[in-house]
Amino acid sequence: MRYRIKSDIPGRLRVEPDIKHMSILQADTFSWYLQGFACIDDFSVNERTASITVRYSCTKEEIIRILKDFDFKQVDVPESFLEASGRADNNRYYEKIVTSIVLHYGKLLILPDCVRYALSCLKAVRYIWRGLRTIPERRLKVELLDAAAVTASILTGDHSTAASVMFLLDVGDTLEEWTHKKSVDDLARRMSLNVSTVWRIADGREVLTDAGDIVPGDSIVIRMGNIIPFDGTVQSGEALINQASMTGEAIPVHRAAGNTVFAGTVVEEGEITVRVDHISGSGRFDKIVKMIEESERLKSSLESEAERLADRLVPYTFAGAGLTYLFTRDLTKAVSVLMVDYSCALKLAMPISVLSAIKEAGDYSITIKGGKFIEAVADADTIVFDKTGTLTKACPVVKDVISLNGEEPDELLREAACLEEHFPHSIANAVVKAAAEKGLTHDEIHTKVEYIVAHGISTTLEDKKAIIGSYHFVFEDEKTELSEENKKRLSEIPEEYSRLYYAKDGKLSGVILIEDPLRPEASEVIKKLHEVGFEHIVMMTGDSDSTASAIASQVGVDEYHAEVLPEDKASYIHRIKEAGRKVIMIGDGINDSPALSEADAGIAVSEGAEIARQIADITIASEDLSSLVILRELSDLLMKRIRFNYRTIVGFNTGLILLGVLGILPPSTSALLHNTSTILLGVKSTTRLLEKK
Repeated sequence: MRYRIKSDIPGRLRVEPDIKHMSILQADTFSWYLQGFACIDDFSVNERTASITVRYSCTKEEIIRILKDFDFKQVDVPESFLEASGRADNNRYYEKIVTSIVLHYGKLLILPDCVRYALSCLKAVRYIWRGLRTIPERRLKVELLDAAAVTASILTGDHSTAASVMFLLDVGDTLEEWTHKKSVDDLARRMSLNVSTVWRIADGREVLTDAGDIVPGDSIVIRMGNIIPFDGTVQSGEALINQASMTGEAIPVHRAAGNTVFAGTVVEEGEITVRVDHISGSGRFDKIVKMIEESERLKSSLESEAERLADRLVPYTFAGAGLTYLFTRDLTKAVSVLMVDYSCALKLAMPISVLSAIKEAGDYSITIKGGKFIEAVADADTIVFDKTGTLTKACPVVKDVISLNGEEPDELLREAACLEEHFPHSIANAVVKAAAEKGLTHDEIHTKVEYIVAHGISTTLEDKKAIIGSYHFVFEDEKTELSEENKKRLSEIPEEYSRLYYAKDGKLSGVILIEDPLRPEASEVIKKLHEVGFEHIVMMTGDSDSTASAIASQVGVDEYHAEVLPEDKASYIHRIKEAGRKVIMIGDGINDSPALSEADAGIAVSEGAEIARQIADITIASEDLSSLVILRELSDLLMKRIRFNYRTIVGFNTGLILLGVLGILPPSTSALLHNTSTILLGVKSTTRLLEKK
């Protein structure tokens, strides 16, 4: 495609494509194309001016080549991207505001006074009716306040003030709605589903398939702990499905053959085969938006209290207007009081502050599901870490495979990878990766794979029962034989390695040694977490006491617990919460899910099990634990902003009321200042809390 260069400075290029008009679809297509290049740091596509601005870190020639290679016909934009774009909504709100401004001032310039008076009276009917409809609720609400102000202006013959007030209310409502919707949509885009591969049934066998290759009618297998990537119908099997992403409730529901399942939900228990009904948007984005907007459980207590206070203050505004008229007999002064209310600003600034903070957290690869959990992080005094995949690196590696039955170590590794790839976890991923690096490919030679939480995996392999997992699972639960010779060989393995025991037909076949090195930043992060206010930092692990003790002393935690089961983690958190502590739990595996649910705020590592991410209230990137410190700082600053907004709103609007009572401000000016301050505070609430790190 050809372009005209409109601006060219180092690292930034602004161009106009050689097209007469850019549609919303074309703008979204450009956006989808440009976001796929790592050398493009930032970009904006403006369909109104038909221009593209690109900030880049490579050479200018490379950017020009990327732009020239673009072709609308060759770029296939996913429907889910178009669904979540928000560009059409932005255009709609922009045009709505421009139209309101043009019509309002156009009437002032063109229409005679009598016509404008008649139009003001007609328009006032809508506001009066909106106010009257709140009366059956038996609460004085801001809509009734607006209706009273407009009515009083009309009755006093001051139709210009009435028209100005209604115009400002129109613009204010539109801006509030636009700002809130944009904030919610930005958050929803960050929470949208992203699944790359699925297990598809082909010729009676399971084949690992790119999610983009799935079409309606395909059958896919979803096992415990995995996310359901498409809307569909259960063909076989049964499972408990966690639908928190759709309903906001974490209580699982039972699904069996014939039942419908939804994209974005997670199989908490069981295994199902699903016939795919929809592969595109499937309404996921809208469902997430609805969950964000309607789920009261996501609001922080400060946010909810501010909204309750907003409605409680309306009667006092009415009382103030009544008393003003009673003592002054000046209707203009009374109307000036009615023009000001606390509700608009409180109901806009508080949720916008929270949504903006959630969006800002996304810049640091932190996904937060609601203001309630930011407040929980700000209030927390205790933080509990699972060791594997959190304090240790998210990608442990296979150090060695020891054969104990005469088979080649590579053959044991190949079989182990065949089992482990069905249940992604940091250690399982290490086994699969080690096999792949050695080129050990395999067919699905096992029968149904069963995962036992925090223990291991069981299946039938070539007519022999095969199990892989912890010492407790393999030897105590499954009663695998352990000869004296093998017992001696196991005792010679260094303590620093985690172990996966692999047994077939009741006999130990081998042991896989896993090196799980500490994250380089772990000890520094623990130190900083103490500095930002966490009084008690705990590590919990299923490893032996000797391994746990060594790790605990290296990272500097205050307390550790070894050889714990999932229920032990959850019961510990429950116990210290009962003692009055505010607790955060951080984990990455299926076995961490009970503890994540029990904590005041559960935090999952992004590369961990899908059910952990689903149940968790917050997800952080796996690359660096420093995001935990950022999360705490962001949470503290948000709470300060909410308190500042509250004081500012109450103080400023009280001042406007007093100036109106004294006759210093006329009603139209009070309305203008009130609406302007509300919008400005809303805009201020969208600014960054932290300096970009």
